[in-house]
Amino acid sequence: MPQVDFYQLTRDPAAAILPVLVQKSLAEGHRVYIAHASEEARDALSEALWNASPESFLAHGEVGSCDEAAQPVLLGSGVIGGNGAQYCAIADGDWREGVDGYQRIFFLFEPDKIEGARAAWKALSAREGWQCHYWKQDGRRWTRAAGSAPLATRVRGR
Repeated sequence: MPQVDFYQLTRDPAAAILPVLVQKSLAEGHRVYIAHASEEARDALSEALWNASPESFLAHGEVGSCDEAAQPVLLGSGVIGGNGAQYCAIADGDWREGVDGYQRIFFLFEPDKIEGARAAWKALSAREGWQCHYWKQDGRRWTRAAGSAPLATRVRGR
């Protein structure tokens, strides 16, 4: 059953959030594919992964420029990479179809992409077997909204 975690980026950019999500995913034994349409943004995400923490870096590669199967983390513009990832992070706030094969999808979006996130929420929460969760920033922490009501209420209340 796929799980989609919606992260509305109100304070920190994707480059600050993704290294944390990737580090936790790798620690759990999951490979990650990161999708972003902008090559410039993927370069910034790559830099953030390399500099995730002073004592380590998060090894990764870009679709088409490496041995994809060997990469624990792969960046590209679509939603399918060649690294056998179980998790996918959509980092540009533009929902993409074709993620059905992933166990978990992190959907990161900025406030200017809220309408697209609402549409994705509505469509995905209607799919049988799909779980949707809304995460919000609470100070320096992320907390899951109880019942994921904030985004769901906004979707239904349109």
